[in-house]
Amino acid sequence: MSSNLAGRHVRTQTSSIIATTVCFLVVALVLTGLMAHVVVKMTRSANEIDDARATRAARAAIAAFVGRLSATTTDNAVWDDAYKAISSPDAADWAYENWGKTSADYPLYDGAVVIAPDRSSIVSAYAKGKPFQPGVFFGAAFYRQIDKAADSGQAPVVNFVKTEKGIALIVSQAIQPFTAEGELPKLNVLSLYKELTSEVLDALSNEHELEGLRLAAAPEPGLLSTPITDIKGGIIGHLVWPSKAPGKAVFDQVYPYVAAAVIILVMFLGGVLLVGAFEARRLRQLAQAAIFEANHDSLSGLLNRHGLLALLEELEDPDFSSLWLYLVDLDGFKAVNDAWGHAVGDDLIRIVSNALIACHPEVVAAARLGGDEFALVQIGTATRAEIQETILALFAEPFKIDGRTIEVGASIGAAGREGDLPSLELLRRADMALYRAKANGRGRAVEYDPELDRERLRVAEMEALLKSAISNGAIEAFFQPLVSATTGAVTGLEALARWRAPTGNISPEIFIPLAERCGLIDALGVHMLKTSIEHARNWPGLALSVNVSPVQLCNPEFAAVVISLLQELDFDPKRLTLEITEGVLMTNPEQARRSIDHLKQVGIKFALDDFGCGYASIGALRQFGFDRMKIDRSLVSALDQASNGADVLRATISLATALQIPVTAEGIENTRQAAILREAGCDQLQGYLIGKPMSAVDISSKLQEHAA
Repeated sequence: MSSNLAGRHVRTQTSSIIATTVCFLVVALVLTGLMAHVVVKMTRSANEIDDARATRAARAAIAAFVGRLSATTTDNAVWDDAYKAISSPDAADWAYENWGKTSADYPLYDGAVVIAPDRSSIVSAYAKGKPFQPGVFFGAAFYRQIDKAADSGQAPVVNFVKTEKGIALIVSQAIQPFTAEGELPKLNVLSLYKELTSEVLDALSNEHELEGLRLAAAPEPGLLSTPITDIKGGIIGHLVWPSKAPGKAVFDQVYPYVAAAVIILVMFLGGVLLVGAFEARRLRQLAQAAIFEANHDSLSGLLNRHGLLALLEELEDPDFSSLWLYLVDLDGFKAVNDAWGHAVGDDLIRIVSNALIACHPEVVAAARLGGDEFALVQIGTATRAEIQETILALFAEPFKIDGRTIEVGASIGAAGREGDLPSLELLRRADMALYRAKANGRGRAVEYDPELDRERLRVAEMEALLKSAISNGAIEAFFQPLVSATTGAVTGLEALARWRAPTGNISPEIFIPLAERCGLIDALGVHMLKTSIEHARNWPGLALSVNVSPVQLCNPEFAAVVISLLQELDFDPKRLTLEITEGVLMTNPEQARRSIDHLKQVGIKFALDDFGCGYASIGALRQFGFDRMKIDRSLVSALDQASNGADVLRATISLATALQIPVTAEGIENTRQAAILREAGCDQLQGYLIGKPMSAVDISSKLQEHAA
């Protein structure tokens, strides 16, 4: 048995060694092939570069050959003496003496031909110092070239022609004076030609480093070539020469070193291969772990948002059309962290995660999207009510953690996939349903309905209208009188925001929370404060009360903005009272305290609004140093509804009196309420009995009547 195990172990090791060896050989062969390819490519590139240079040199040689003969022709054709002599009776003798006889041994040309103005008569034609027939020697192309070159001032006409001996270059130009005066008659044409002999090719070869240059009728295999064309562009021959192949010469020199480098590289790759095998395995494990971490929550082990979206995209198949997504948000989780610490909160998250993933057979995946927000994916025929009841049942009993009894609830938002609904849209719909469920209260489940989107659009439209209303002044400041409880004199005014929209008046209970949610409360607050102060400047001696949102007071720039506005409008800060609710004392007490202290330093007063409807403590009243306390209208209306309403009201006012804080009662609607409040010690009254909120114009009239 042990031998079998040993054999199996050896075979396993052998297989591993063989696999490693095969990989090593493959890599070595690939690298060797790449190196060979690079060397061959470099060799070929060097050859191609030199071949391209040689081809350019060959073309340059032809151009130089043409240029020399063209320059010689121009020198002899554009010549005053030649023009006079050719037009005289001794033209033939003069042409022979200057051109024909010279052609016998002149290196620049082999022959010279002068054609009369009628283009058919030959004035002089000599090749190598002897007369010849150019039409026979060059063919019909010669006379076409003569016709083309006959005009005065034209550049030389160049043409390669095929002759009985090979290929010759003919350059033709009209014989003309150097400077023409007036219109010239028909001119004689001078043509010089030079044959591409072996001597000429040898000279070109030496000049342009083209060893072995020669003339051929067609390109030859293994040789470089460049064509020679006639005046019509037809190829009449080729210059050919062998390639120097410098790349191969260099390769032959470095071959031993390349071979040694290949051997060293192969040995090095062998070592790298062994180390790489182990490292690749480690990296593969790390990669798998990284992929898992990228798609999973580290605390709960569930999918995270990225992993959930990836799963939903994988499930976008028509076979999974009955897919539902549930978002679960824990109710009261923050209180657990605050009471027991984050360690207990983390334990609770793990327990809830394990419970959610196993809550129903049709729940195929679970994810943790945030601190206390989870997602469940259901595929199956179970009803939403069944799944939702199953989830809520998990939180019906308290959780036990280290002897602690922890109670949390859950709110659920659900959305189903319809057709090819994108994953992000599915998640958005479930999130909207969850938002509505949390707004409805703890332990609620809401399924997505298109009405939620329509409501969101209505809210967005309302936000746009609100922004426009603030900017164009559609939100006005109304004022409600504050009177002395003892004398009945108007001592101040409270500014109240009123929005008169084209569709009708909109209640502050609607647009003020909307402004807080959409970030417009600062702009609305500054608008109301500025508008109220501008009106209050017309009522000297009266105090002005303006409501301030907790969101405004928590803004670090709020105090500076208020002070700047008072300075701009030249308004006495001591006339201004800012009314705040106790919500600001709970959301951000430190920032609220800094803002209050800063504003109180310049003389602004603060009143605690709606006292008696919340949880404001005596400590909070003392800590923040309020200058006035406003009793909530619910305590005032309780005077007519509850038998002990008066006792509660008197106790509240006694508390304020003990703290030496003046009291304002709001919501007074009848004389009985006013009488009880006066007797209880309330020093300021406000309500419909005293006066309804009025526009600035109406308030001015009211004050004038009161003064009269």
